[in-house]
Order: sequence, then structure tokens, then C-alpha cells
Amino acid sequence: MIRHALLDSLGVAHGFGERDDPEPEGVLRPRQVHGAVVVAARACAAAKAPEADAVVGIEGEGPVAVVTADCVPILLASNDGAAVAAVHAGWRGLAAGVVEAGLAALKAAAPNRAIYAVVGPHIGPCCYEVDQPVIEALGGRYPHHIDGALQEVRGDHADLDLGALTRAALREAGLAPFRIGEVERPCTRCDARRFHSYRRDGPRSGRLLHHIRANLEETQG
Repeated sequence: MIRHALLDSLGVAHGFGERDDPEPEGVLRPRQVHGAVVVAARACAAAKAPEADAVVGIEGEGPVAVVTADCVPILLASNDGAAVAAVHAGWRGLAAGVVEAGLAALKAAAPNRAIYAVVGPHIGPCCYEVDQPVIEALGGRYPHHIDGALQEVRGDHADLDLGALTRAALREAGLAPFRIGEVERPCTRCDARRFHSYRRDGPRSGRLLHHIRANLEETQG
């Protein structure tokens, strides 16, 4: 399980998953569909969890989580640690606005609080070639950032830095750069020992679970 100093400083329990990491007890997560819907943690306690790609939790609730197998996981927390969110951001989710939706929901749950974000392990630009429909979809939402996240490889195909675009989306949504962290930048497709990868293993790929839990301690940040 990978931890990050930025979230540690807020006193929130969290972890970005690696292969064979145990699932936290009582974890609450939605059924992910590569969209931009955000749900409250309590909704995920139902017998059939709702379809969504971001979940917000508050103090007194269990850990919230998303799973990935190349997409970008984002863990968010208010500066006092009393409200948190987990976001699943693949290219479809980014194009649909899942980053902005997740941040807006967390800000509503923690009004007048500073928000911090950490981007977890995901596929790197070394292994993430995309075609023109993907480029156009992302360019439509992030016209000022898409070119900086692409490296042309052939014709209408390019290598996409999904993490760089995610960080740009967080900044554009109002987070100051010093409130955005990033784990060590391994590529999930390259590192088969530590990570599952859909691009590498196809439908038989496992999933990495990334979780965060709100706390009762008050931390200034």
C-alpha cells in the first residue's frame, strides 16, 4: 500500500493499492462506469451500490474507495480531514468532467475548507497510445492543456500523459499547485510485479483499490 506525505499531514488514513493489498474493512465504493457521477459514501452501503466514479465520505463513515487498472486514482481531503473523496479518472471520466464533479462535491461537503489532492499510480505516456477520437474528446474539455499532454507517434495517434492532464484539470478547477501531490510515477503497465494493468493483461486483469477515510482530528493546512 502506497501512502503520501501530503495526506499524512492531514491525518487521514489512506492508501494507493498495489497487487495483493488487503481491502480495508467496511470499504464503501460505487460501481464504476467511466462517467462523472459523484455519490455519498452512505449510498454505497446499499445492497447494490450505485453507478458512479467518485465517492465522498465524511467523519464517522467508513473508508471510501475506487479501483483502477491503468486509469488515474485521485484521493482528496479537506484540510481538517473531516471530508474526503476518491475519484476514478480514465480518459472518458476526464472528458466527462469527473475531476471537477468530485472537487465540487467535496467542497459542498466541506464548505470554506482548503482541499488537497494526491494523484496515484496509473499508466504512463510510455504505454498509453490513443487515437483521434480520444484526443478530440479530451481537447474539447481541456483545450489549453491537451497539447502539453501529447506526444505524436504516428498519423492521428499520440502517446497521452494521463497524469499530467489530470493534474492540469485539478489546477484548472481551482487547486493551488502546492495542494496537489503525486505518488512516485511508476507506470502500471510496465511494473507487473506491483500493479495490475488492463492494457497489459486485458480482461483478466485484476484491480487496484485506493481508499481514504475521514477523521475527527482537526488539522490546519
